[in-house]
Amino acid sequence: MSFLGNHWVLDILDVAIVTVIFYKLYMFIRSTRAVTMFLGLLLIIGAGVLAQFFGLHGLNWIISSLKTIWLIGFLIVFQPELRRALSNLGHNPLVRPFLSRTETHEAVDVLVSTSFSLAENRTGALILILGSAGLKGVIETGTPIHARVSEELLLAIFTPKSPLHDGCVVVQGDQILAAGCILPLTQDPRLSRTLGTRHRAAIGITEESDCEVLVVSEETGTVSYAVGGQLTRNLTPDTLRNALTATYERQKADAA
Repeated sequence: MSFLGNHWVLDILDVAIVTVIFYKLYMFIRSTRAVTMFLGLLLIIGAGVLAQFFGLHGLNWIISSLKTIWLIGFLIVFQPELRRALSNLGHNPLVRPFLSRTETHEAVDVLVSTSFSLAENRTGALILILGSAGLKGVIETGTPIHARVSEELLLAIFTPKSPLHDGCVVVQGDQILAAGCILPLTQDPRLSRTLGTRHRAAIGITEESDCEVLVVSEETGTVSYAVGGQLTRNLTPDTLRNALTATYERQKADAA
């Protein structure tokens, strides 16, 4: 408490926090249409400070009213940008642990639902869930996506005539990092000849790293899961959900 009693320490902390807030705000608005409106708001605030300093009560009242209207207009016009900023704040590492369980369950539900929707329509798919190894080389072979995991997006990617449907989708947490990625095939001669390219790719990449791969077969309409070079076939929605939940919970524990 004696440390906090030093006013100069609190002043420095106050200035540092305000500086960071203004810097983050500047970085957020500098590439958006909000720049000119934000400068206008600053101009009105500055005029209000001068009016109050010189005792111009009428002008100060008008400017105070304009500040309120300007702020409301700012919130309405730039609602998408503000929503994106709040979303980015929610993904901050300091906040994310409090939301990870909900997001984990959402990602698992989406992956399970999508897999069996694809299986029902006999649409092939390959979805890689990153482990501790980044697999940058694999990600670079595909097309960057960087979007939240959703069933609509995954179904669109794996639509047969989509340019990315033959490759692998790489997922990390609740984000799709890339699509159309190329995976190395396993060279294990003991594998059954009935296994297709997708299954061999799933086994091959999991032999080399700690990732896990979900496979939907277009020939049989079945769902499989590859871990550590081993392939478990003919999964049910419950068994796949259990496997994915265990994977996400383990990753969360390792991150903690």
